[in-house]
Amino acid sequence: MIRILTAGESHGKALSVIVEGFPSNIKITKEFIDNQLRRRQMGYGRGGRMKIETDQIEILSGIRFGKTLGSPVAFNVHNSDWKNWTEPMSHTPIKSKVEKITIPRPGHADLTGISKYNFDDIRNSIERSSARETAARVAGSTIAKKIFRGIWNYGWKFCGKYWRNLSKR
Repeated sequence: MIRILTAGESHGKALSVIVEGFPSNIKITKEFIDNQLRRRQMGYGRGGRMKIETDQIEILSGIRFGKTLGSPVAFNVHNSDWKNWTEPMSHTPIKSKVEKITIPRPGHADLTGISKYNFDDIRNSIERSSARETAARVAGSTIAKKIFRGIWNYGWKFCGKYWRNLSKR
């Protein structure tokens, strides 16, 4: 079973992805994943943030010489806009006051997040339920796409042989 774990916030330093349960010796290139991230950015309804970010992954582990090792594959998608959010998204306590967001956005998971985790600042929920966070999900699922593409091709080859043999009867 393949499991995709994501971490990080929309305005944080980076989004991180770990894909585990992936077999060894599958060809994966940075360019293949970056291409899928570019496709994501061309989608309908993209806001101003899409013009700021140029999504590219940094492979951290699990791939060597363009092939998977069988160990978890880990990579980051860095946020170019992080420098503008270092204070509001600080990991350590800060002295200045950061304005809280208190009104949930319609059609988003904001209300669910603040209710489930008992937040008084919606930003804690927004950061994990944003369109930006989908970059991590696209990057992680792109690796799984390689397996499904191989299974799909094998399936068609098998079916083609079966039908050719059936038609010879």
